[in-house]
Amino acid sequence: MNAVRDGAFARVTAVRLGFTSMATIALASLVGLIAFGWPLVADPQSEAVAHSHDAPYLFAVVVPLLLLVVLAQVSDGGMDAKAVAMLGVLAAVIAALRPLGGGTAGIEPIWVVLVLGGRALGPGFGFSLGAVSMLASALTTGGVGPWLPFQMIGAAWVGMGAGLLPRASGRREITMLAGYGAAACVAYGFCLNLWFWPFTSGLPEGIAFVPGDPLLANLIAWLRFSLVTSLGYDIPRAALTVALILVAGRPVLLALRRMSRKAAFEAAVTFERSAA
Repeated sequence: MNAVRDGAFARVTAVRLGFTSMATIALASLVGLIAFGWPLVADPQSEAVAHSHDAPYLFAVVVPLLLLVVLAQVSDGGMDAKAVAMLGVLAAVIAALRPLGGGTAGIEPIWVVLVLGGRALGPGFGFSLGAVSMLASALTTGGVGPWLPFQMIGAAWVGMGAGLLPRASGRREITMLAGYGAAACVAYGFCLNLWFWPFTSGLPEGIAFVPGDPLLANLIAWLRFSLVTSLGYDIPRAALTVALILVAGRPVLLALRRMSRKAAFEAAVTFERSAA
């Protein structure tokens, strides 16, 4: 177990990132960046197709990559059976919480679990938790669609980012997590717009994607589109996440870290010869 006492908190990394784990996470993230950004750099003379056409292929690439991330962490010795069990429990919690808001006005309580889980248990665990929980919730609610690979990658980045935040303790840590949760919720909404915005027709000039325009011009149009259309969802999502972290962040972090200490991740298993 990797633990560092820090005031009232013990920083525990349930999933240690080895070289193989970091390489697979980097590969999955690279695929995600390409999936989000290829329309912005594609040849304007090529026949652009909507992501609804290539989503099955993207899904076929993303899901094995994310499973490879988990397997890599197991092979690196950072994730054992107890860490996998905790991953399943927290993913089930997120899958159960997600239908409560139903995405109405961006009210989604799942992000507080993802942020606190990534913070308490490490960036590798947070990456896996984000991807697995989105897949599990989509399968249980029938939300499988062309948007799912993008949701999985986006949530994985949110969980990993929480685990990469600098060390802090007490109220400072909770304030930092609340600020990160707000920024991550808005950034997640902006990024998810990229899966459909370049293929949305009939948009007013200034917020529409224009094939062949300079990259900076299209990025500005994407930001304008997001500000006009998605802030109504992103701000309530961020506000709820901040409120839940400020109210429940400290006891949830303590509970997660206490469970991690008792689970003794990475503890060596020894066998003793019986007296007989």
